[in-house]
Amino acid sequence: MSADEKQKTHERILKAASQLFRERGIETTSVADVMKAAGLTHGGFYRHFASKEALVAAAFSHAVDEVLSDVEAAPSGPDHASALDHYVARYLSAEHVADRGQGCPLAALGTEIGRLDGAAEAEASDAVERMARLLAADERAATDKGVATMALLLGTITLARLAKNRELADRILGAGKRGTALIEQRW
Repeated sequence: MSADEKQKTHERILKAASQLFRERGIETTSVADVMKAAGLTHGGFYRHFASKEALVAAAFSHAVDEVLSDVEAAPSGPDHASALDHYVARYLSAEHVADRGQGCPLAALGTEIGRLDGAAEAEASDAVERMARLLAADERAATDKGVATMALLLGTITLARLAKNRELADRILGAGKRGTALIEQRW
């Protein structure tokens, strides 16, 4: 296998793992499940990762890159503000509530990752700081505004996913949207 083919295979594994972990959880998703979703056999796993824990850390990082890259890549000024507004609107949407597999890895896996040690926990901590800086529109530090916005977003999506019916989920999402507007006014 060429280096290019190995890299493409590695990316397929990361994509499958990041989606499955967010959809099903880490504990309930096996390495065999990931490899099958990537269209590969279980035997090839160890050519790419030393352990499931290493895969979890890499897949989590991949998922964070996936969901934050558009906002981070937007140039500063009005384009960045527009990209950030689009991110928040997408975050606080019924589609995000329904689609864990493509959504925020912190919302989907935060409590589970919080029980792990090592590389996955470090990736999650880095993701918290990265997201808070992004939401604060401050590259240097995760300001109170960014942390407050992130807490509101994560709490809103978590509660909306717990709601037993669509009406309650929509009310929760609406409250989250109003909350983000209040945060903007305060800071």
